[in-house]
Amino acid sequence: MAATRVYVARLAGLAVLGPDGESIGRIRDVVVAVRSDRQQPRVHGLVVELPTRRRIFVPILRITAIEPGVVTLNTGTVSLRRFTQRPGEMLALAQIVDSVVRVDDPDLPDLAGVDVHVADLGIEQTRSRDWLVSRVAVRGHRRLGRRRAVHVVDWSRVSGLTPYEIGRPGQDVTQLLEGFEGMRAADVAQQLRELPEKRRIEVAVALDDERLADVVQELPDDEQVDLLGHLEVRRAADVLEAMDPDDAADLLGELPEGEAESLLALMDPQESEPVRRLLEHSPYSAGGLMTPKPVILTPSTTVAEALARVRNPDLTPALASMVFVVRPPTATPTGRYLGSVHIQQLLREPPAHLVGGIIDTDLSPLRPELPLAAVTRYFATYNLVCGPVVDAENHLLGAVSVDDVLDHLLPEDWRDQEETDERGGA
Repeated sequence: MAATRVYVARLAGLAVLGPDGESIGRIRDVVVAVRSDRQQPRVHGLVVELPTRRRIFVPILRITAIEPGVVTLNTGTVSLRRFTQRPGEMLALAQIVDSVVRVDDPDLPDLAGVDVHVADLGIEQTRSRDWLVSRVAVRGHRRLGRRRAVHVVDWSRVSGLTPYEIGRPGQDVTQLLEGFEGMRAADVAQQLRELPEKRRIEVAVALDDERLADVVQELPDDEQVDLLGHLEVRRAADVLEAMDPDDAADLLGELPEGEAESLLALMDPQESEPVRRLLEHSPYSAGGLMTPKPVILTPSTTVAEALARVRNPDLTPALASMVFVVRPPTATPTGRYLGSVHIQQLLREPPAHLVGGIIDTDLSPLRPELPLAAVTRYFATYNLVCGPVVDAENHLLGAVSVDDVLDHLLPEDWRDQEETDERGGA
């Protein structure tokens, strides 16, 4: 049976089907119009994520039924334009849930005059087929170690849900963070980009350094700079420490020299030193593209040890495809570079064999001054996804991976090229 009353948190993730049962996508949020006069907000529609990760807007009047586990539309034709938030609209899950409010309900005297958080919004369909926000679930205070109780009150009993009050700093982001758990950093970055600026900064502040570093690396350069600028300087330096050195160098290269130096000075010297070396190279050269931390081994390393190193889940598939063999020291810049061993070769050898006996010495290394175009031809010529960078004294400086090459070959707005159109009319 189709529901005429539902809570928005229960809609998140539900499949959206066309009238003939074909899958269109999944619900990611609900768009409501919050008014300053405290009248019930009208629901404008749903934010639906397509299989391609694009988020589109589906007007609420296109919905014919909300059933357990699925929402059905009355048409299979929807606008594929990217969702953009209009003035006066708010996202129920991304902006309203977790907001701080006050409740004035005679049946809940314990909540009078204290701050509580919005846990959910109840919406219901009227006789005119419009959907309105009618109820608000709020989280009360924790008692004796128990979880905070949830109370449901009428919308009219809640204050603090005007656009101005919701936009105040310091709101909670628990619900958003829970939704990001288990997601790839690139997908979190894309969702972060779609949030209003205030909410985006609140989420960034709430993420731990390692997670935020992974997410920042997936943002366009200008948005990396903007997000870093909203963090406290000490926190910004901590995030830079947690980033891959080549990504940190790219980000610092976008900042004014004095500002970049101030952040480098706050970083741990062991973390800042490889970043400083990368900044000495042009960003569009092999030296500027490389990471100073590929898999580096000595000739006496066994095949079993080498395979254990490339199993490191923190390595990208490209960097895990090849190990580089050098004389000590193994920290870049290393001792004399001897050659490389591809993971396919490692898989063919007995575990007890030494990598020094299977080194490929025929593959020419890259020079740090080599321009991007030449690096691209190098990868295409040798069918590689990773290549060594060696200086004139035959010291290994790092390795260039194909993902770094692609990042610099693609247009700066490549993340948006399929999503440039704004939302059409409802």
